[in-house]
Amino acid sequence: MTRGTVVLKLEDDISTDIIYPGRFMATVLPSETPQFAFADDKVFNKTLNAGQVPAGSFIVAGDNFGCGSSREQAASCIKGYNITVVARNFARIFLQNSINVGLQMIICPEIDAGEGDELEVRDKRVLNLTTGKSYAIESLPQARQAIIDAGGLIPYARHLLMERAA
Repeated sequence: MTRGTVVLKLEDDISTDIIYPGRFMATVLPSETPQFAFADDKVFNKTLNAGQVPAGSFIVAGDNFGCGSSREQAASCIKGYNITVVARNFARIFLQNSINVGLQMIICPEIDAGEGDELEVRDKRVLNLTTGKSYAIESLPQARQAIIDAGGLIPYARHLLMERAA
């Protein structure tokens, strides 16, 4: 079970350039990318960088979240803040990049929530505690979810190698 507040509400077709602007592409280390998350949204970026967004918070978005380029930094910069993205659906490449870096994300085709709403994730549903409504989650395949739960592809592979060596 996960519980937190919606800190950012976004519409459809949010591109990776909105999430992680191209002018910062020279910065690739996951430890450095978070500072540029949503850099063109000065207020939200400042809030993130000031540490005013609690871990476990949510970004809620519409359809096609993460469309555009294949930049992995768009997923890693969000992960750096331990934020879960709940979207109606994700762009294919962003979805794979998010799995690879271990970004917590939820596909919820009917999600309806606004900034400040309290959400709880349990039993394959997102509950909007503010409105009292409940929305079904579209589960990822078990193997993909296992990679996310491990923290990304590298920790997952490391875990498998350690198991086989033991």
